[in-house]
Amino acid sequence: MLRLNAHPGGRHFLQIPGPTNVPDRVLRAIDHPTIDHRGPEFQVLARKVLADLRPVFQTRCPVVIYPASGTGAWEAALVNTLSPGDGVLMVETGHFASLWKKMAEKLGLQPIFLGGFDAGSWRRGADAGAVEARLAQDAQHSIKAVCVVHNETSTGATSDIAGVRRALDRTRHPALLLVDTISSLGSIDYRHDEWGVDVTVAGSQKGLMLPPGLSFNAIGTKALAAAKNARLPRSFWGWDEMLQANAKGFFPYTPSTNLLYGLSEALDMLQEEGLANVFARHARHAEATRRAVSAWGLEVLCEIAAERSNALTAVIMPKDNNGKHHDADRLRKLIHQNFNMSLGQGLARLAGWVFRIGHLGDFNDLTLAGTLSGVEMGLAIAGVPHRAGGVQVALNYLAETAPGANHRSERKAA
Repeated sequence: MLRLNAHPGGRHFLQIPGPTNVPDRVLRAIDHPTIDHRGPEFQVLARKVLADLRPVFQTRCPVVIYPASGTGAWEAALVNTLSPGDGVLMVETGHFASLWKKMAEKLGLQPIFLGGFDAGSWRRGADAGAVEARLAQDAQHSIKAVCVVHNETSTGATSDIAGVRRALDRTRHPALLLVDTISSLGSIDYRHDEWGVDVTVAGSQKGLMLPPGLSFNAIGTKALAAAKNARLPRSFWGWDEMLQANAKGFFPYTPSTNLLYGLSEALDMLQEEGLANVFARHARHAEATRRAVSAWGLEVLCEIAAERSNALTAVIMPKDNNGKHHDADRLRKLIHQNFNMSLGQGLARLAGWVFRIGHLGDFNDLTLAGTLSGVEMGLAIAGVPHRAGGVQVALNYLAETAPGANHRSERKAA
């Protein structure tokens, strides 16, 4: 018999960068009985979630929902806006940017990939200057879209999307701007309208605090216009039928009704906390994590401080006397066995020498304290060279920055 929860006693710490922990409120909502997806009760639900999604993207544009992973939303963004042979400028910021490029190739597009691992591109976000320089060379406007990952989940590096938009504007290039926010939406400040994004791609299982299974396209007016002439084949992913049905509060095919219950509850939670507070909470926990990593004497993978992600932190394992990195997967295995905690593995070129700490979604100070404690104890058990005390450094920062903290005024009064 399959045991779906075979963890030892106590809470399992799921501290990978997604899927993230699903709040009890969301789980209880998903547990509601399934209803008729052609009936009036569903219509109310659909209209609510479609309206409530827009503020999360910070847009007035329509947002469509697919019963799919974020990969499906990637495909939807490409096939609705582009035609076979179109040039697509993409930036190599990590594993997921590389996967998006492979998808573009399979669809018959012609990706131009900026960056390269040897140049250190997997340790930073997109270089808006390099994007601008490449667009300036495209006098014939053969590049029809620029695709950028806002928060690269494999590396913990964010990209300056507003800077990429400025690159398009300065070169007066008509290419569409397509952005992946799968691991940043609902965790890191993102502004679809203000930054002039044409299509935003997102998923349910990270900052939105849902299980995997829903993905999203926020669609700007320029992208809608491009869709009228795009010639890549599309059926399931087509925006036209989806938008027509959504306008009446329905979907053109069977939706994930119970996940939409959960989405409604998750959106309520974000509204109750307030997006600005959500972003501040993630920034605070990220800073505490980075301070712990520094105190341990370890190195954050993302080299540029301003680009370091507030959703996750990727950590480089130190080298031994032979110049070889200590085994990150062995560390993760020991932490899982001893402390019932899952950390993210290094992906693709980062496998074996990088581990990732997820600190996004349904997350608070005590969750972070437990997470960092597990990492510090794991480093000791695994015999990884480090300095003790990283947890205490993080705790001191959390105490100093806690809402309502008054220890400074008390010291002054004393």
